[in-house]
Amino acid sequence: MFEGVDLDVPAGGLLVAHGPAGSGRTALLLTLAGRMRPSSGVVRVDAGRAAGRIRARQAVAVARAEPAVGLEVRLRVRELVAERRWLEQGATPRRIVEAARLVGLRHLRGRALAEDLAPLEALQLAVALAFAARPAGLVVDGVDDGLPDADRHRAWQGLEAVRACGCTVLASALQPPADAGPDTVLLSLPARSADRLPAAPPARSADHRPTTCPTARPSGKGAAA
Repeated sequence: MFEGVDLDVPAGGLLVAHGPAGSGRTALLLTLAGRMRPSSGVVRVDAGRAAGRIRARQAVAVARAEPAVGLEVRLRVRELVAERRWLEQGATPRRIVEAARLVGLRHLRGRALAEDLAPLEALQLAVALAFAARPAGLVVDGVDDGLPDADRHRAWQGLEAVRACGCTVLASALQPPADAGPDTVLLSLPARSADRLPAAPPARSADHRPTTCPTARPSGKGAAA
Protein backbone atom coordinates (compact mmCIF):
# COMPACT_ATOMS: atom_id res chain seq x y z
CA MET A 1 0.00 0.00 0.00
CA PHE A 2 2.44 2.65 1.26
CA GLU A 3 5.72 2.66 3.12
CA GLY A 4 8.34 4.97 4.60
CA VAL A 5 5.86 7.69 5.59
CA ASP A 6 6.98 9.98 8.43
CA LEU A 7 5.08 13.24 8.79
CA ASP A 8 3.67 15.70 11.30
CA VAL A 9 0.43 17.53 10.53
CA PRO A 10 -0.26 20.49 12.85
CA ALA A 11 -3.66 20.84 14.49
CA GLY A 12 -5.88 22.79 12.14
CA GLY A 13 -3.54 22.06 9.24
CA LEU A 14 -4.07 20.44 5.87
CA LEU A 15 -2.37 17.28 4.65
CA VAL A 16 -2.50 16.58 0.92
CA ALA A 17 -1.22 13.14 -0.06
CA HIS A 18 -0.94 13.24 -3.83
CA GLY A 19 0.10 10.69 -6.39
CA PRO A 20 -1.20 8.39 -9.13
CA ALA A 21 -3.84 5.73 -8.65
CA GLY A 22 -2.48 2.77 -6.73
CA SER A 23 0.09 4.80 -4.81
CA GLY A 24 -1.58 4.10 -1.46
CA ARG A 25 -3.36 7.42 -0.92
CA THR A 26 -6.63 5.94 0.34
CA ALA A 27 -4.92 3.36 2.54
CA LEU A 28 -2.76 6.07 4.12
CA LEU A 29 -5.75 8.27 4.95
CA LEU A 30 -7.73 5.36 6.42
CA THR A 31 -4.71 4.42 8.52
CA LEU A 32 -4.38 7.98 9.84
CA ALA A 33 -8.10 7.90 10.66
CA GLY A 34 -7.73 4.65 12.60
CA ARG A 35 -9.79 2.63 10.13
CA MET A 36 -6.87 0.48 8.94
CA ARG A 37 -4.20 -1.23 11.00
CA PRO A 38 -0.63 -0.45 9.85
CA SER A 39 1.79 -3.36 9.60
CA SER A 40 4.37 -1.21 11.38
CA GLY A 41 4.67 2.27 12.85
CA VAL A 42 2.25 4.31 14.93
CA VAL A 43 -0.28 7.12 14.52
CA ARG A 44 -0.26 9.75 17.26
CA VAL A 45 -2.94 12.32 18.00
CA ASP A 46 -2.77 15.58 19.99
CA ALA A 47 0.93 16.35 19.64
CA GLY A 48 1.98 12.81 20.50
CA ARG A 49 0.07 12.58 23.79
CA ALA A 50 -2.19 9.77 22.57
CA ALA A 51 -1.53 6.90 20.23
CA GLY A 52 -3.60 4.12 18.78
CA ARG A 53 -6.42 3.49 16.38
CA ILE A 54 -9.18 3.99 18.96
CA ARG A 55 -8.13 7.57 19.67
CA ALA A 56 -7.77 8.28 15.95
CA ARG A 57 -11.25 6.88 15.24
CA GLN A 58 -12.70 9.11 17.95
CA ALA A 59 -10.99 12.25 16.69
CA VAL A 60 -11.17 11.85 12.91
CA ALA A 61 -14.32 11.60 10.76
CA VAL A 62 -14.24 10.21 7.23
CA ALA A 63 -16.14 12.19 4.61
CA ARG A 64 -15.04 10.10 1.65
CA ALA A 65 -12.62 7.25 1.09
CA GLU A 66 -13.91 5.20 -1.82
CA PRO A 67 -14.80 2.38 -1.94
CA ALA A 68 -14.82 1.99 1.86
CA VAL A 69 -16.69 5.20 2.70
CA GLY A 70 -18.86 7.32 0.43
CA LEU A 71 -22.35 8.56 -0.30
CA GLU A 72 -24.92 5.83 -0.84
CA VAL A 73 -25.78 6.61 -4.45
CA ARG A 74 -29.30 5.16 -4.26
CA LEU A 75 -30.36 7.48 -1.44
CA ARG A 76 -31.76 10.95 -1.84
CA VAL A 77 -30.02 13.93 -0.27
CA ARG A 78 -32.72 14.30 2.38
CA GLU A 79 -32.26 10.62 3.29
CA LEU A 80 -28.52 11.07 3.61
CA VAL A 81 -29.12 14.06 5.88
CA ALA A 82 -31.57 12.06 8.02
CA GLU A 83 -29.09 9.19 8.23
CA ARG A 84 -26.31 11.51 9.39
CA ARG A 85 -28.55 13.05 12.03
CA TRP A 86 -29.33 9.57 13.33
CA LEU A 87 -25.68 8.48 13.37
CA GLU A 88 -24.18 11.66 14.83
CA GLN A 89 -25.84 13.39 17.76
CA GLY A 90 -23.98 16.61 17.02
CA ALA A 91 -25.10 16.72 13.39
CA THR A 92 -28.15 18.91 13.88
CA PRO A 93 -30.10 20.27 10.89
CA ARG A 94 -28.72 23.74 11.56
CA ARG A 95 -25.13 22.49 11.69
CA ILE A 96 -25.57 20.51 8.47
CA VAL A 97 -26.85 23.60 6.65
CA GLU A 98 -24.03 25.72 8.09
CA ALA A 99 -21.42 23.15 7.06
CA ALA A 100 -22.87 22.95 3.56
CA ARG A 101 -22.68 26.71 3.12
CA LEU A 102 -19.17 26.75 4.56
CA VAL A 103 -17.86 24.41 1.83
CA GLY A 104 -19.74 26.26 -0.94
CA LEU A 105 -22.92 24.17 -1.20
CA ARG A 106 -25.63 26.84 -1.10
CA HIS A 107 -28.65 24.61 -1.57
CA LEU A 108 -29.33 21.06 -0.41
CA ARG A 109 -31.45 19.48 -3.15
CA GLY A 110 -33.34 17.14 -0.87
CA ARG A 111 -35.14 15.14 -3.57
CA ALA A 112 -32.04 14.58 -5.70
CA LEU A 113 -30.43 11.15 -5.75
CA ALA A 114 -26.79 11.08 -4.73
CA GLU A 115 -25.88 9.44 -8.03
CA ASP A 116 -27.35 12.42 -9.92
CA LEU A 117 -25.25 15.03 -8.13
CA ALA A 118 -22.42 16.72 -10.00
CA PRO A 119 -18.95 15.58 -8.80
CA LEU A 120 -18.27 18.84 -6.96
CA GLU A 121 -21.73 18.86 -5.37
CA ALA A 122 -21.29 15.25 -4.20
CA LEU A 123 -17.91 16.09 -2.68
CA GLN A 124 -19.29 19.16 -0.92
CA LEU A 125 -22.23 17.19 0.47
CA ALA A 126 -19.98 14.42 1.78
CA VAL A 127 -17.72 16.95 3.49
CA ALA A 128 -20.65 18.91 4.96
CA LEU A 129 -22.29 15.79 6.41
CA ALA A 130 -19.05 14.60 8.01
CA PHE A 131 -18.07 18.03 9.32
CA ALA A 132 -21.50 18.85 10.79
CA ALA A 133 -20.63 17.09 14.07
CA ARG A 134 -17.46 19.25 14.29
CA PRO A 135 -14.78 16.52 14.43
CA ALA A 136 -11.18 17.35 15.27
CA GLY A 137 -10.02 15.84 12.00
CA LEU A 138 -11.59 15.06 8.63
CA VAL A 139 -10.54 12.64 5.87
CA VAL A 140 -11.40 13.56 2.28
CA ASP A 141 -10.10 11.15 -0.34
CA GLY A 142 -9.88 11.92 -4.04
CA VAL A 143 -10.57 15.64 -3.84
CA ASP A 144 -9.95 16.29 -7.53
CA ASP A 145 -11.58 13.12 -8.90
CA GLY A 146 -13.61 14.01 -11.99
CA LEU A 147 -13.35 17.76 -11.44
CA PRO A 148 -12.40 20.37 -14.05
CA ASP A 149 -9.85 23.00 -13.06
CA ALA A 150 -12.42 25.58 -11.92
CA ASP A 151 -14.20 23.09 -9.69
CA ARG A 152 -10.92 21.83 -8.25
CA HIS A 153 -10.20 25.34 -7.03
CA ARG A 154 -13.64 25.55 -5.41
CA ALA A 155 -13.18 22.15 -3.79
CA TRP A 156 -9.90 23.18 -2.18
CA GLN A 157 -11.45 26.48 -1.11
CA GLY A 158 -14.13 24.54 0.75
CA LEU A 159 -11.57 22.39 2.53
CA GLU A 160 -9.55 25.48 3.40
CA ALA A 161 -12.70 26.91 5.02
CA VAL A 162 -13.06 23.73 7.07
CA ARG A 163 -9.42 23.94 8.10
CA ALA A 164 -9.86 27.58 9.09
CA CYS A 165 -12.48 26.44 11.61
CA GLY A 166 -9.79 24.49 13.45
CA CYS A 167 -10.42 21.07 11.92
CA THR A 168 -7.35 19.16 10.70
CA VAL A 169 -8.03 18.06 7.11
CA LEU A 170 -6.39 14.90 5.77
CA ALA A 171 -6.92 14.87 2.02
CA SER A 172 -5.67 13.09 -1.08
CA ALA A 173 -5.62 14.03 -4.74
CA LEU A 174 -3.96 13.29 -8.02
CA GLN A 175 -2.41 16.76 -7.97
CA PRO A 176 -1.77 19.08 -5.01
CA PRO A 177 -3.57 22.43 -4.83
CA ALA A 178 -1.91 25.17 -6.83
CA ASP A 179 -2.03 27.69 -3.98
CA ALA A 180 -1.05 25.58 -0.97
CA GLY A 181 -0.70 27.71 2.15
CA PRO A 182 1.87 27.60 4.97
CA ASP A 183 -0.26 25.21 7.03
CA THR A 184 -0.41 22.69 4.19
CA VAL A 185 1.72 19.54 4.34
CA LEU A 186 2.33 18.07 0.89
CA LEU A 187 3.18 14.38 0.66
CA SER A 188 4.08 12.94 -2.74
CA LEU A 189 3.39 9.20 -3.03
CA PRO A 190 5.17 7.41 -5.88
CA ALA A 191 3.56 4.92 -8.19
CA ARG A 192 3.78 1.33 -6.99
CA SER A 193 6.90 -0.33 -8.32
CA ALA A 194 6.78 -3.74 -9.95
CA ASP A 195 7.95 -5.52 -6.80
CA ARG A 196 5.06 -3.99 -4.80
CA LEU A 197 2.32 -4.97 -7.24
CA PRO A 198 0.31 -8.18 -6.68
CA ALA A 199 1.81 -11.19 -8.39
CA ALA A 200 0.23 -12.16 -11.69
CA PRO A 201 -1.78 -15.42 -11.71
CA PRO A 202 0.01 -18.44 -13.17
CA ALA A 203 -0.46 -18.96 -16.89
CA ARG A 204 -2.83 -21.72 -17.96
CA SER A 205 -1.40 -24.76 -19.64
CA ALA A 206 -2.26 -25.31 -23.29
CA ASP A 207 -4.55 -28.28 -22.55
CA HIS A 208 -6.46 -26.54 -19.73
CA ARG A 209 -10.17 -26.22 -20.37
CA PRO A 210 -12.16 -23.75 -18.29
CA THR A 211 -15.08 -25.14 -16.37
CA THR A 212 -18.46 -24.14 -17.77
CA CYS A 213 -21.16 -23.62 -15.17
CA PRO A 214 -24.62 -24.93 -16.09
CA THR A 215 -27.26 -22.30 -16.73
CA ALA A 216 -30.20 -22.55 -14.36
CA ARG A 217 -33.60 -22.57 -16.02
CA PRO A 218 -36.43 -20.68 -14.33
CA SER A 219 -39.03 -23.02 -12.85
CA GLY A 220 -41.88 -20.54 -13.13
CA LYS A 221 -42.70 -20.93 -9.45
CA GLY A 222 -40.81 -17.94 -8.12
CA ALA A 223 -42.58 -14.91 -6.76
CA ALA A 224 -42.65 -11.85 -8.99
CA ALA A 225 -40.52 -8.91 -7.82
